[in-house]
Amino acid sequence: MVNEQKKAASGRGTQPTAIRPAQQQAGGDFVRGVITELRRVTWPSRNEWVSATVLTLGLVVFLGFATWLLDLGFGWVFDSLHVANI
Repeated sequence: MVNEQKKAASGRGTQPTAIRPAQQQAGGDFVRGVITELRRVTWPSRNEWVSATVLTLGLVVFLGFATWLLDLGFGWVFDSLHVANI
């Protein structure tokens, strides 16, 4: 009797067994749906993929260089404004 009360209080053991196969079926339906949707996707051609990759890498390099230049500039400005207290 005590074990049954602990199971009921914790929420374990109270779920009907018929739900488990339904959940597994729903999971299988989900996987089949994902595969179906992936077949419908229009994937980029090799040329599109390469050009998008080159563009992305170019932008990353450009923004990194611009950030570095801004950092140098702000560093110079703040160093020139800073007066050392000796």
